[in-house]
Amino acid sequence: MINLNQEWRKPKKRSPIVIFGAGSIVNDAHLPAYKQAGFKVQGIYDPDIKKAKKLASKFNVSVFNTAEEASDQQNVIFDLATPPKAHASILEILPENAGVLIQKPMGSNLDEATKILEICNARSLKAALNFQLRFAPMMIALKDAINSGLLGKIVDFDAWLALDTPWSLWKFLENLPRVEILLHSIHYFDFIRSILGDPNGVKAKTLGFPGEKTSNTRTTAILDYGSDIRCALTINHNHNFGRKYQACEFRICGTKGAAYVQLGVNLNYPKGEPDILEINLGKEWVNIPLRGSWFIESFGNRMSQLQRYINGEESELIASVKDSWNTMALVEAAYKNSENPGTLIPKYIGR
Repeated sequence: MINLNQEWRKPKKRSPIVIFGAGSIVNDAHLPAYKQAGFKVQGIYDPDIKKAKKLASKFNVSVFNTAEEASDQQNVIFDLATPPKAHASILEILPENAGVLIQKPMGSNLDEATKILEICNARSLKAALNFQLRFAPMMIALKDAINSGLLGKIVDFDAWLALDTPWSLWKFLENLPRVEILLHSIHYFDFIRSILGDPNGVKAKTLGFPGEKTSNTRTTAILDYGSDIRCALTINHNHNFGRKYQACEFRICGTKGAAYVQLGVNLNYPKGEPDILEINLGKEWVNIPLRGSWFIESFGNRMSQLQRYINGEESELIASVKDSWNTMALVEAAYKNSENPGTLIPKYIGR
């Protein structure tokens, strides 16, 4: 029996939450997760007031008529479930020293991430990114296994995804130049950083699919961690040949043991499948019974960590804007590398 932690301790004092945004992620994850975790939502704001009122009615919460009204709330946590380009303008009107959770990504590119970081610093905002994969029960347990030394030194990290992702569900993606890494694989890049630290560099290729309106849906990346650690990601969102050989999984190998993770929410999306965590310490694979999943328990765990930090119950703000800037820097480097051709292969020229 392998006993591992799977949840974040709730804060002793729970502050109400003000949500900016009334999109599907708020309906499907933020509001139900906060209710489940015992957090009060003081109200929501969205420029589309009709949409905000419909969502608020469903969850019995209040609606703010303007962004200024929402930002004037005191002693609350602000939850920005907004598009990347909207983050900066909202952060600029929040009260100084406020606690803020920002939906990933941290802007559309590294320049926007830098602006967001500088706004948060100037206004002394206690701000973190909603990289909630770090807080999924399976990932908390995996991190516990790694930190306790069960797996030894990590030497191999594989992310393998072969999915049939319904990109048509998100019409706003059609005109974006950056999609796959910035809006999807950024979770994996961020989680890898939380396990292995910052890589020395990245080699990547991201591209679209013939006839697909979304600009990039397939990615291969190698993160350079020197001579001892191999880290690779192979991601294909266009594997539409039935469920049998689809996959969404991590394989993590150490000098003493290994772990297998299935990220179930991405399989048969949006219905999803169960998350899975199995660990092998040298003899056999042991299934770790999970108490919850990435969607939705991770959202409550993420909010708990932020509030515990603000309350002084924890000394480190995980995925702070300062740390998350480094995830954005890795994403930026991957896109830049993808624009360049690979090393040219020599051709024999006869004498």
